Amino acid sequence: MPALTLFTAPKPFTNPHIATIQRNAIRSWLQMGSNVEVLLLGDEEGMAAEADKLGVCQIKEIARNSSGTPLISALFDTARARNDSRLLAYVNADILLFPEFLTSALKTLTMTERFLLIGRRWDLEVTRELDFSEGWQERLKAECREKGSLHKPTGSDYFIYPRACFETIPDFAIGRAGWDNWMIYESRRRGWKTIDASEEIHIIHQSHDYSHLPGGQAHYRLPETDENIRLAGGPRTIFTLPDANYVYRNGCIKRAKMNGAKLLREIEIFPLIKLKSIFLGEVFYLLLHPRKLWAALRGKNRERKS
Repeated sequence: MPALTLFTAPKPFTNPHIATIQRNAIRSWLQMGSNVEVLLLGDEEGMAAEADKLGVCQIKEIARNSSGTPLISALFDTARARNDSRLLAYVNADILLFPEFLTSALKTLTMTERFLLIGRRWDLEVTRELDFSEGWQERLKAECREKGSLHKPTGSDYFIYPRACFETIPDFAIGRAGWDNWMIYESRRRGWKTIDASEEIHIIHQSHDYSHLPGGQAHYRLPETDENIRLAGGPRTIFTLPDANYVYRNGCIKRAKMNGAKLLREIEIFPLIKLKSIFLGEVFYLLLHPRKLWAALRGKNRERKS
């Protein structure tokens, strides 16, 4: 039985560049060996042929919303039902991984029972099929240092968690904003260790455009993003990497450093994660952001007059 089930929902393999970077990503995951089972979820065009070529499992039947977009809940449920692996990980299909992805996850499991591992990515333009012969890790990391850039701490490209976590998830749409933020919010709300593993786990995002999305728009501009945020509980559940309460530093899990900005943010989210109240979270947010409060009051006043 594998120690880690790694699952993803690839885009169609019809665009040559998207096909190349997804193939690169999956091949990098396979370098971790038999202790990882890779699952491709969905039935997008070209996926079956690629799964067969790469020797990985494809599960075609995934529930979708009315727009035909796969549901996050279905992805997570399907991966959980596949086997009894102690760890699960959702990873975006354009992300290159290195062996420390697995070793760090297993190490974390020896230190705490319930957790969420997340981290920043490096962005790198990749337009070729990568060579995974001996020394590939060093070559790729050197190329990334020379030509890549560290992405800002917004958005998340992977989530590693034990089987005991995330047993139920709302019906979010994959590939749209909001659901990844909810994952961090939910981990904090549940009291699990939410760990920024950026120093411990290096990942590379192979840059691409948004031509695969409706109208070529960025994912955060699509109507399904609004629905994701509604399902999450509203905009106050938009948590990002700086909301992690633990970090990996020098190979150890430590409390995140507290500075002025972090303290204010922890006060702001206190009603959300400790009192479990979205309403009080909204109140605290407005009290700590007077301009937002003033704008809200002016809006209410205009509504009364109209």
